[in-house]
Amino acid sequence: MTQICPRWTEHIPMAPVEGCPTVFQVICQLPPGIYQFKFYVDGEWKHDEGQPTIMTSEYAVVNTLYLTREFDHINNVLSPSTPRSMDVDNENFHRNVSLSDGALQDGSPRISEAAIQISRSRVAEYLNAHSGYDLLPDSGKVIGLDINLPVKQSFHILHEQGIPVAPLWDSHRCRFVGLLSPLDFILILRELETHGSNMTEEQLETHTISAWKEAKRQTYVRNDGQWRSNQHLVHATPYESLRDIAMKILQTGVSTVPIIYSSRSDGSFPQLLHLASLSGILKCICRYFKNSTGSLPILNQPLCTIPLGTWVPRIGEPNGRPLAMLRHNASLSSALNLLVQAGVSSIPIVDENDSLIDTYSRSDITALAKDKVYTHIRLDEMTVHQALQLGQDANSPFGLFNGQRCQMCLRSDSLLKVMERLANPGVRRVFIVEAGSKRVEGIVSLSDIFKFLLS
Repeated sequence: MTQICPRWTEHIPMAPVEGCPTVFQVICQLPPGIYQFKFYVDGEWKHDEGQPTIMTSEYAVVNTLYLTREFDHINNVLSPSTPRSMDVDNENFHRNVSLSDGALQDGSPRISEAAIQISRSRVAEYLNAHSGYDLLPDSGKVIGLDINLPVKQSFHILHEQGIPVAPLWDSHRCRFVGLLSPLDFILILRELETHGSNMTEEQLETHTISAWKEAKRQTYVRNDGQWRSNQHLVHATPYESLRDIAMKILQTGVSTVPIIYSSRSDGSFPQLLHLASLSGILKCICRYFKNSTGSLPILNQPLCTIPLGTWVPRIGEPNGRPLAMLRHNASLSSALNLLVQAGVSSIPIVDENDSLIDTYSRSDITALAKDKVYTHIRLDEMTVHQALQLGQDANSPFGLFNGQRCQMCLRSDSLLKVMERLANPGVRRVFIVEAGSKRVEGIVSLSDIFKFLLS
């Protein structure tokens, strides 16, 4: 396979991608401008049908068009010397390569739709070309819990091992049947504090995971915002593409998908290989494109120029919704209620000036399992600050990045920088803060990134 350079004067050989002998690539450093290229495959010239193309009127040759920088006006893209005969709809092409109307939070122009589509196309190509096997570490451990374990003991294991989620094994059926997550613990603690609850602290000592899951199915039905557990385990095989796995996570709303392999057609004797998450898939994307950011035009763009994340509404902004935030003296009960009702993984903890001082996440709830703290506290009497102090002596670095629990960025930071932080295990949200004051201006989550890239 050979690629023609922009000046049509030399052939640039392409080399197989490591680990993917059928995928070829070449990295070219190009100055800002507009380029046309084609591929020479098995003796035939081919253009990329997934990218904008242009037809030269003189020879009726179709070439792929590539833009390496945004342009202020469409005339910069289609100069008088550029043939106007296109093999794609002329109106659509004009709309794609021009800057989007309007501006973002600080008046910065949005990145062009053309750059977004180019980046999405290349991310999709990468994700479709790689499978769940690419997520498997060279070495490591995956912890599963038997459904007959007591709930209390199970959450103590999660806390001690520094993991937020564990697959559940049914030894009778010889299958993985579900996941135990911090949400389960939150719902159990809320149940304990509900008047008239049928579950006591003593019962929690012997109450099994299986019994809790059954009670949860009967109690929490998805109706008017209530929660309902999945009837079947959402899982993936190592043969599924990374794109399919990411879409499965987004569509089901789960945070983790077990990668399970079975050599039997009926799925019996399954082997738990890994726990796939959006952060793991994002890490693969960052590693692959980090040294060739030119192939993804959006990576070096400031975050504020990309239609991404949730931002604090500006004064007078229609349909603006305030971000869910809490003060450090708010009750733990209010924090847990907000986590469940808002359906988010973490909440920023701010001072009276809305400056970020900490964050409380679902996984922090497992700290209450230590020394059975949950048996002698009331959720409405313990503050978020006190709850966070319980987990400060935890040995696990889960959720930490560069030694920090709170992951922050500036509106001027590049998308790549934000993605690299979200690619760290345990980090599911990055808070956009104002330089100096650390006032919260917005939030970017893992799901925001993937919904944007896979649209």
